Amino acid sequence: MSFKEELLTKTQEIEELLKRYLPEETGFQKTVLEAMNYSVTAGGKRLRPMLMQETYRMFGGSGPVIEPFMAAIEMIHTYSLVHDDLPAMDNDEYRRGRKTTHAVYGEAMGILAGDALLNYAFETAAGAFALELSERTARAIQILAGKAGIYGMIGGQVVDVESEGQAISQEKLDFIYRLKTSALIESSMMIGAVLAGASDQEVEIIQRVAKDVGLAFQIQDDILDVTSTLEVLGKPIHSDEKNEKTTYVTLKGLAEAKQDVEEISNQALSALAILEHKNPFLEELITMLITREK
Repeated sequence: MSFKEELLTKTQEIEELLKRYLPEETGFQKTVLEAMNYSVTAGGKRLRPMLMQETYRMFGGSGPVIEPFMAAIEMIHTYSLVHDDLPAMDNDEYRRGRKTTHAVYGEAMGILAGDALLNYAFETAAGAFALELSERTARAIQILAGKAGIYGMIGGQVVDVESEGQAISQEKLDFIYRLKTSALIESSMMIGAVLAGASDQEVEIIQRVAKDVGLAFQIQDDILDVTSTLEVLGKPIHSDEKNEKTTYVTLKGLAEAKQDVEEISNQALSALAILEHKNPFLEELITMLITREK
């Protein structure tokens, strides 16, 4: 089976897994449940649950304990996109090739759908305790919470919002990217490693790999915002320019941004190669994500 075929199969398996964990659309609060499900089922690369699962497998993990965490990380990622698209933030009408949640359900329901997904993510992840009550599952919940919060994704988002319309340094931009984008990728890969029983040193290496993957991924996103099209990307291009955001492209130019992607991604793959455990699919996945065109 080729990498592309394997990727498609694994993505479809994750889609099925996510559907099993989504709430049933019933009751007086049905609208918010519909908005949640609309947001999660809008497609996407399913990168975070896939990175989690492949890291888990790399360290010899097997069994269903990883599944609630895979669903939870995608819910957290989706809630962040729902809120990111709101009029108060990026005010985008398209995401993953279709109308954003607030564009379909209204701004208030967009806010509530995001809130609901974040809460439901932890409700879902906590279901892992019914499968395995251990120090590993407790640590995994702790990682999930930390990387999604004020010292992780939300912290990065705060600095990002406050920096709009300002020229900022590379140091500050790296801080934003490492928290806003890398944090959930770190969370995914670290949880996979922890639940599979990786050592503290191995988890540390995985965190380093994920941090670089996230940074390279976000710089590639900056490049695509300038070079891609709405049809290919599935969301508006030049949105960074519209929102007066400093990016690697505005800071360093297109050629140097491309060079940085290559250097940082090589750094990530070199760190991954240090580990005794191997997963060729994971290595190819990381390479694909960093060199992607959408």
